[in-house]
Amino acid sequence: MLKSNFKKVHTIKKQLPRVLITQPRPETEKSPYFDLANKFNISLDFYPFIRIEGIPAALFRKQKIEIAQYTAVVFTSRNAIDHFFRICEELKVSISQETKYFCVTESVALYLQKFILYRKRKVFYSADGTNMGLFEVIKKHKANEYFLYPCSENQQDNEIVGWLKFNNCEFATPFLYKTISNDVREILTKNSYDVICFFTPSGVKSLLDNVPSFKQNSTKIGAFGNNTSKAVEEAGFVLNIKAPQPQTPSMIAALEQYFTTNNKKTIKKMVK
Repeated sequence: MLKSNFKKVHTIKKQLPRVLITQPRPETEKSPYFDLANKFNISLDFYPFIRIEGIPAALFRKQKIEIAQYTAVVFTSRNAIDHFFRICEELKVSISQETKYFCVTESVALYLQKFILYRKRKVFYSADGTNMGLFEVIKKHKANEYFLYPCSENQQDNEIVGWLKFNNCEFATPFLYKTISNDVREILTKNSYDVICFFTPSGVKSLLDNVPSFKQNSTKIGAFGNNTSKAVEEAGFVLNIKAPQPQTPSMIAALEQYFTTNNKKTIKKMVK
């Protein structure tokens, strides 16, 4: 009986999903994604669905926003951080030591270490990785602050803008970069994926731009961030894997939870 069950479990492992991560492949093999793949014996493909192009300093100037006049910056992505400091460098803008930074997740906040002395700055982030958590943090510190919310020219978070307006905050939303859909038709038409993970609303848009007739069928869809989750659902897809959540602060954690639960159900069914 034990040998029979072992064979069934071994077969289950070979049938585990093929997963598409809609981001570039990690630069190091030490990435937690590969630990996940080894743990569950799954196949991982990485392919960026979008590319980011920075807006030149000359075009930024036309927005007539004086960065140095603002006392706080709201970041929802690493791209926003990269291009904010790029523009500052190109325009030779000096950022005050007293500037406050409000980030939607801890990982985004930690990314600031690439550009600032983290411990000497005032950095805050959402406790649960959601916009609501971000708003709670901003609410505690918004008095007398002038906020910058850097974002893509075609991906402005209306929820954040709406909250800032409703709470009578002084703010500006400089466009620092634009998001462009990559050609992903070949990878989607030649391969069948059990799970596709998205990280931005633009990634979902890229899917629809490339394959307007895409049908989800049995494919499970994962999304990181409230805006991405909203984009998935507005596209008419079923959202199966969502992060961040209290128990799953990252997409890797969410995938691990999904596979663990799925494997338990499958094994229980097969060994009966």
